[in-house]
Amino acid sequence: MAQTTLKPPPEAGPAREQLPSRAGRPRRGRKRSAERSRTRFAYWLIAPAVVFMVLVHLLPTIGGFVLSFKRLNTFTFSRLFDAPWAGLENYRGILFDDANPLHSGFLGAVQNTAVYTFWTVGLTLGGGLAVALLLNREMRGMRLVRTLMLAPWIVPSFVVAVLFQFMFQSDVGIVNKVLVDYTHILGDRPIWLLGPKTMWAIIIPSVWRGLPFAMIFFLAGLQAIPNELHEAAAIDGAGPLRRFRHITLPLLRPLIAVQLLFGVIYAAYQFAIPYIMLGSNPGPDADLMMTLIYRQSFSNNLFGFGAAASTLLMLAMGVWVFIWYRAFKRDLEVT
Repeated sequence: MAQTTLKPPPEAGPAREQLPSRAGRPRRGRKRSAERSRTRFAYWLIAPAVVFMVLVHLLPTIGGFVLSFKRLNTFTFSRLFDAPWAGLENYRGILFDDANPLHSGFLGAVQNTAVYTFWTVGLTLGGGLAVALLLNREMRGMRLVRTLMLAPWIVPSFVVAVLFQFMFQSDVGIVNKVLVDYTHILGDRPIWLLGPKTMWAIIIPSVWRGLPFAMIFFLAGLQAIPNELHEAAAIDGAGPLRRFRHITLPLLRPLIAVQLLFGVIYAAYQFAIPYIMLGSNPGPDADLMMTLIYRQSFSNNLFGFGAAASTLLMLAMGVWVFIWYRAFKRDLEVT
């Protein structure tokens, strides 16, 4: 009886290997189509925000930059962008022309803004960190205390400025009553809303309003630090100050960086509290960049000067962002 051997059909193996690739092509095509659909849907979702940013931020910024090169005042305001071309005259007048009365006022406003920003941001971050350290512990009623500490942050700037304006009144204000009548720390009643003390009159309410926001930031960061790190350091003999310096502070650097960035920008553009408390002309001791720009633009109708000063302030903030990024680049990458 002859024996027959079964042989596999020719080309059976390669044919089977090609089947998955042929079947996978439509699947990959459908996958790419689904990804493109999701991408288009995401673009449609962010489109309203992009349009809003362009209309509210980008176009006004470009318009203000163009107007800074125009001779725009009361007589040419009706022509607006068709006003006579001034070139760099506005910038040269406020930066280098000593005969221009706006030159000295601009330099004084720059100096006052730097002082105001330094003390406001420094006291806000330092006070916020100190309060966060006090609240980062377990005790009865701590949740209520944390909630009450947020009260200054939710109060509008207008209300804060009006309240502190009454508190800083020389004769009937509660500040002088406490310092002079009750505690006798001072012998006479200082004038807070006029003269050299006006800077502190706007720094204190600014710090009071901004401190809760810094506090809640730092409190969240402190609660995210593992307790095992402090316990291990305490076992090794590190005291509270050393643990704060070598554990808490380095781990809070990213939070400090973020608050420092926005705090400086917010303080440099501060307008509501100084304007409501001291008016559009606070005097040479507390005239900030924003009050100067507002006064020259809308009181003296020097719109070209105001646009030029606003552009310079914007460029200064751009330089600050660049310096900030170079200083905290490593912390941001680690985060």
